[in-house]
Amino acid sequence: MQSVCRDCFATSESTERPSRCKRCGSPRIVAHEELNGLSVAHVDCDAFYASVEKRDDPTLADKPLIIGGGTRGVVSTCCYIARQFGVRSAMPMFKARELCPHAVIIPPNMQKYVGVSRQIRALMDALTPLVEPLSIDEAFLDLSGTEAVHRAPPSISLARFAKRVEDEIGVTISVGLSHNKFLAKIASDLDKPRGFAVIGKAETLSFLAAQPVSLIFGVGKVFAETLRKDGYETIGQLQQAEPEQLMRRYGESGARLARLARGEDARAVSIDGEMKSISSETTFNTDLKDFEALSTELLALCERLSDRLKAKSLVGDTVTLKLKSAGFRLRTRARHLMIPTQLAGVMYESALQLLAREIDGTAFRLIGIGLSGLSGADGIDQVDLIEPQIARRAAAERAIDRVRERFGKDAVIRGKLYDRVKARAARADEDSKEQEKPE
Repeated sequence: MQSVCRDCFATSESTERPSRCKRCGSPRIVAHEELNGLSVAHVDCDAFYASVEKRDDPTLADKPLIIGGGTRGVVSTCCYIARQFGVRSAMPMFKARELCPHAVIIPPNMQKYVGVSRQIRALMDALTPLVEPLSIDEAFLDLSGTEAVHRAPPSISLARFAKRVEDEIGVTISVGLSHNKFLAKIASDLDKPRGFAVIGKAETLSFLAAQPVSLIFGVGKVFAETLRKDGYETIGQLQQAEPEQLMRRYGESGARLARLARGEDARAVSIDGEMKSISSETTFNTDLKDFEALSTELLALCERLSDRLKAKSLVGDTVTLKLKSAGFRLRTRARHLMIPTQLAGVMYESALQLLAREIDGTAFRLIGIGLSGLSGADGIDQVDLIEPQIARRAAAERAIDRVRERFGKDAVIRGKLYDRVKARAARADEDSKEQEKPE
């Protein structure tokens, strides 16, 4: 059995799994018969947004922390202390408050999180050129052929990487190591937080056999219930079924189930796996149906989305408007742009026209804006060179960006958002006074 210490990186071989490192005494040992023969990894940050906030404010270290806000919004993420009270990502905020009334609640700061994400990505790129991001806080890595460069097998390189992220950036990650992407992603969830789990080739079938069918990505609650009624509750039961039988019953999904139930995943880690879309949305405290009020919220979202695009040097060519009614009916409307953009003004004008068509007396509880068809930005929008009127507005927006970068986000406020920003500042002032009151 091969093993590596995750603190001092000492390696050893033994017939039994060591309980502690012989060199430094650490119990953080990764041991497996195939440890040095596996090279596909899934890296996932632990409660990413919450970890960044706790890093920046040490007084939050031992407190339950929820990243979210409002009474009708949802939990973006929460720390592991809050999870002990039943709080989960995507849970309605009112429910999270009920479960953990003493939690500290902080609104998400995407600009900060994107910045930290880029730091972690830079360390990933130093490990291997084969990095496939899945989201802001997770990615697949293929370390095949890197042993000569790093003078160590992938397992040791990943252990060093995890410790470097923790020491230099101040957040923790969990690593899953296996022989394909499907199993690597499963492994990264086995030992959270601050974990490192391995699934080898020899144990693939036996490991999967006892797992529920919902462990297979793409099998949601509805499909899992269909499979249960058909006699498939565990992956082992899918392994025993003939692939042709699953294909006849479930079509292409059946063929996929047959492959993944056996741990077969031929997908390569792709450097083209960048996110294909990016979006931002907000849930209102009270339903809105007035065009002016909705358009103000839309503009704020476009500015927030634009900040994220600029931070990642991305442009997109399709604007999507999302609306959810008070009765939870979802509407999505999209418009293709002739020239890709990252500018808040361009996105807003396009989405505003889509919004105008949806004003029919319906009250909405949520509005969102998304941009898809993403690609790398070349520094300016090409539309600047084609439409003089848009060029002037683009130049003004970029001037605003420079002022905000130097003096802060509220240094320049669009007139339409002035009352909104002032109200936000007033609420923050009230919260501050409330916190200062003696208990």
